[in-house]
Order: sequence, then structure tokens, then C-alpha cells
Amino acid sequence: MNICVFLSAADLPERYTGPARDFAELLGKGGHTLVWGGSESGLMKVVADGVQEAGGRLVGVSVDFLAAKARANADEMVIAKDLAERKALLLEKADAVVVMVGGTGTLDEATEILELKKHGRTDKPVVLLNSAGFYDGLKEQFRRMEDEGFLPVPLTDLVFFAEEPVGALAYLEESVGTR
Repeated sequence: MNICVFLSAADLPERYTGPARDFAELLGKGGHTLVWGGSESGLMKVVADGVQEAGGRLVGVSVDFLAAKARANADEMVIAKDLAERKALLLEKADAVVVMVGGTGTLDEATEILELKKHGRTDKPVVLLNSAGFYDGLKEQFRRMEDEGFLPVPLTDLVFFAEEPVGALAYLEESVGTR
């Protein structure tokens, strides 16, 4: 399975890198492919290293203004002309999506895939890996959106919140296997 992971390229503390490393190891040992932003920095590097060390493949999609930070030894690396093309390519190459901790870019990527799901433009499973409660506030906001009628489909049809890496991968494997 090709799993797109949206995540930060920042250097982060162990409460975030630990679960990311655990997920990467599970992904690689499971024979899956990481589809990611291609960066050799921060959390992106942690996950890419973990997948590669555990025997998984790496498919990176960087963007021209970040190409100098792209991982040299990825199995495949594509350089997109802009962020919009990058997101489209990441989703095109993926069977499923995991959202890890990140900033505004990660949030943009997460909301785009959820908007596509909401409108029936994709049926790819999406997991938010809620490491150290990072997405507790977002989960609460999504529930409010659902409760107040802003989501035309149940929240559970859009996204699965996983508290642990093993739960995230198990959900994806089950979901992709049933599509």
C-alpha cells in the first residue's frame, strides 16, 4: 500500500518523533511505501529514515523552491512546480493518507483531503495520528462542525483519529483491503 504522510519538516521533541518513528517502522516492516513531501529535514527525515531502515520504499514529491532539501536516496523523487501540484501528486500516488503533527502546510493538506472526501471526490482512508494529543482541539472543532450541521457526511466517514501508530496502520490496512 502507498501511504501518503502529511507532516512537519521541523525538528521536534521526542513526544512527536517517537510515535512517528514507530509508525515508520511499522510501515516499512509491512512492505508499504511512504509517499511524502520528500524532505531530508526534521520529522520528514525521521519518518523516511524509519521506513527505509525497515525495508519500505520512499516516494517523495518535493516542490521546486524546496528541491535543495529533497532526499537524495529516495526510490523515486518528483519535483512539482508549486504547492498545489505537489498536493495533487501526493494524493494521486497514495492509496491512503496519514496526517501527523505539523504546521499550516500540514493543516492545509489535511483539510484539502477531507474536503475532497466530503464531496465524494476520493474514497481514500484518512487517519489523523493524534500524537501527544496534538489534534485534540481539531477533533473537538470537527465534532462541533458535525453537531452544528456543517458536515454533510458523518465525521467518521471523513477521518479516523488514532492515538497510537499501530491503530493508525491497522485502520488503513483494513480500510484499503475493503475498498
